Amino acid sequence: MKLNYKRTCLIGFAFFGILLLWQVYDSWCPTFLTDIFAKNMYGLTSAELKVSDPDKILNVQWIVGIIMACDNLAALILLPIFGSLSDRTKTPFGKRMPFILIGSFVAAIAFPFIPVLFHENNVIGMIIMMAVVLLLMMMYRNPAVSLMPDITPKPLRAKANGIINIMGYIGGAFATVLGIFLKLSDYINAADGARKLWIIEVPFIAASVLLVVSTIVLFLTINENKLHEELKDDMEEGEKLAEIETPLEEDKPLSKANKRMLYAILAAEFLWFMADNAIGTYIGNYVIYYMNAQSSSTMILTIVGGLGSVIGFAIAGSIADRIGRKMTIFSGLLLSVIGTLIMIFVKPTGTVVGANGEFSFPVLLFVVWFIKGFGMSLVHNCSLPMVLELSTSSKIGKFTGYYYAASMSAQTVTPVLLGLFFNVTKAWNTLPVYATVMMGLSAIVFFTFVKNIKARKIANVKGIEAIDA
Repeated sequence: MKLNYKRTCLIGFAFFGILLLWQVYDSWCPTFLTDIFAKNMYGLTSAELKVSDPDKILNVQWIVGIIMACDNLAALILLPIFGSLSDRTKTPFGKRMPFILIGSFVAAIAFPFIPVLFHENNVIGMIIMMAVVLLLMMMYRNPAVSLMPDITPKPLRAKANGIINIMGYIGGAFATVLGIFLKLSDYINAADGARKLWIIEVPFIAASVLLVVSTIVLFLTINENKLHEELKDDMEEGEKLAEIETPLEEDKPLSKANKRMLYAILAAEFLWFMADNAIGTYIGNYVIYYMNAQSSSTMILTIVGGLGSVIGFAIAGSIADRIGRKMTIFSGLLLSVIGTLIMIFVKPTGTVVGANGEFSFPVLLFVVWFIKGFGMSLVHNCSLPMVLELSTSSKIGKFTGYYYAASMSAQTVTPVLLGLFFNVTKAWNTLPVYATVMMGLSAIVFFTFVKNIKARKIANVKGIEAIDA
């Protein structure tokens, strides 16, 4: 039983499109919201408030958190629905592909309208368009993620997950590079009349175009129905080698032991996404309004973290083969705790380097991001395969929905909760403290309640036995 690397890379184009669009969305939209609410509530742009009354920027973060959370709340409801629907779908193109095609193409059309509406100071229109894009990406995301385990035997899914995540990070890198050259801070720090729409519009158009291209590549190279037939025997063998306490039976409920395993993984996942999404949501604002640095620093952070992640994804499967998925994930959580703990002690440099008075960026944060990127790649690489290990082949979309229900429920709660903490503490340093606590709790829950079950190795016959065979 060997992993088909070429086919897995082609499936990875689904992740390429997902992370590409998500990177642009998460890097630009929270700052859009901060600026537009500052302007509507206080009559000043966020750049003007940063100079005159920075506490007011913190005051609007809870509203930013609510808007970002509403999208995730919709995802919490829709991801399991689309997962279950795609499980039961049968078409000449397969069961996942119709959802992927419709979701990606329509989302690509809607996505570039977000910066246009922001530029026109249309709060309601921008929020509605953000919701439309998120809804369509939910249609795309669950079936796209389910595609890999559909045609990959269980023992090979950790390695396959690493490959498709690397493909995703390559997609995210496109958006990141655009953010280095098209600086969001140049737009935000400019006066209203001097703001140029193309600076914020180009990344959204590029993300839409590349999302469509990646979807077309996926559609032309992956024949779902044909692969299901070709890999039927391997999938059945993979079921026998699953890392679970008790064997699974089709159309029967999970055993108590397997349920305990599932609930423990999902609980730990909820907590690590509470930490990770808090950073993902607010890091752009943290850099612009607390570190007083150029927004391109956020993009360089993303590249450094992405480099750590790619290295982690490349070796996580091999690490899991040696020490098991549980200890691989636990090691990743510990590294992430170390990273966020260091972040607590990093302060603005105070050294002016930018034309608008921006400070130089603390080098130590690049080290933090590399550690965190590497650590979280070990976590993400093995966590979804652990959940899908507990699913039969006919319920992969449903169990993928469980996985995303845990992550999206965390991403619904955490922006609002941290936004409220910002409002109370009036301190941007609340971000790394919050992330460290949540990540630490996740490590404790995961280590305490999840069992380390290694897959049985396939015994290859040798010598005279081989001749007899």
